[in-house]
Amino acid sequence: MNSQDRKRIIDLINSEVIPAIGCTEPIAVALCVAKAVETLNTKPEKIDVLLSANILKNAMGVGIPGTGMIGLPIAVALGAIIGKSDYQLEVLKDCTPEAVELGKAMIDQKCINITLKENNSEKLYIEVVCSHGNETSTAIIAGEHTNFIYLAKNDEVLLNLSHESKQDSDSDAPILNLRMVYDFAMTSPLDELRFILETARLNKEAAEKSFDGDYGHSLGKMLRGSYKDQLMGDSVFSHILSYTSAACDARMAGAMIPVMSNSGSGNQGISATLPVVIYAQDNNKPEEDLIRALTLSHLTVIYIKQSLGRLSALCGCVVAATGSSCGITYLMGGTYEQISYAVQNMIANITGMICDGAKPSCALKVSTGVSTAVLSAIMAMENKCVSAVEGIIDNDVDQSIRNLTRIGSQAMNETDRMVLEIMTNK
Repeated sequence: MNSQDRKRIIDLINSEVIPAIGCTEPIAVALCVAKAVETLNTKPEKIDVLLSANILKNAMGVGIPGTGMIGLPIAVALGAIIGKSDYQLEVLKDCTPEAVELGKAMIDQKCINITLKENNSEKLYIEVVCSHGNETSTAIIAGEHTNFIYLAKNDEVLLNLSHESKQDSDSDAPILNLRMVYDFAMTSPLDELRFILETARLNKEAAEKSFDGDYGHSLGKMLRGSYKDQLMGDSVFSHILSYTSAACDARMAGAMIPVMSNSGSGNQGISATLPVVIYAQDNNKPEEDLIRALTLSHLTVIYIKQSLGRLSALCGCVVAATGSSCGITYLMGGTYEQISYAVQNMIANITGMICDGAKPSCALKVSTGVSTAVLSAIMAMENKCVSAVEGIIDNDVDQSIRNLTRIGSQAMNETDRMVLEIMTNK
């Protein structure tokens, strides 16, 4: 692989693996509100928010950092009060108790209106209209959590990008396959990959802060407590489960703790990172191996998301745990063939796990995903692989991945609609 191709892939990783505070869907809404308020250049008297079903689903039951509250109204209010669009997915990092009180007052004034965007085919879509007197501003994010496609103040259009133009701007991004992912992770100079260690530092720190608190369902803390000795043992496996679920506990509960996200999801970043980091740490693997394993894991997730899309009815832990299974298999001494076996075993197992919104119980799904990641890696190292006569698995691992993403992005659309209907009618 030449240096130009490596640079394109490194740029892709740097654009997809970024810090985030809080669940990325309500945070993206807060980001859009912040941009609309900045464009209006005065405190809005009214804020109208129109969202795609997937954004609405993922923002209904999740904690908002620094507030002790759940859901979109406080995220919208804080986006207007203290949000800075330059912070991107850390838009609410300046949150204070005083700002939260102001946000509650704004909610009480009933100036925030949140509705479903009708006749919208884009799964990731956020539209915010702010008004003050005769002044209005509009901001629209679509396709990706930080991708503004439209900005306007009154009748003046400041930015207007079609979805097609966004796709054109992405044309330089490499179209990946598993072999390319593997070759890049294994052959690139270490100094070009060393930046990936920041994912290990940030996400491990999030887990350790979670152990000291009481977040969500405290699954990670629970797995680290007496049940570790009674049921699971003090093992690499139990450490992987406790660290990964602990970081998710804190994030879903709205802790003001940054994590390194992948493809717009903090839980995906956590699940692609911590199983690999803990396996390497507990087995005294050298830093070089950890760097290459993390690169392999994160880039595998990015590759799968290229055809799955940002949001779908398929739980992100399926994709992220597939990445970490690849990283663990490599750390076990696995070859490319065995890593492809791990991918096949993952797809044969937890494909179809639904996403029913971001919430504290996501830690349960994350722990299921990384449990399967370890199992798939163990099978792969024994040269055991689900065969092409079984289910959706194909002899070609890349075709198996496409089968997975077709199910997640197309076949499960009706599942998505039903999930939202159930959630909004409880």
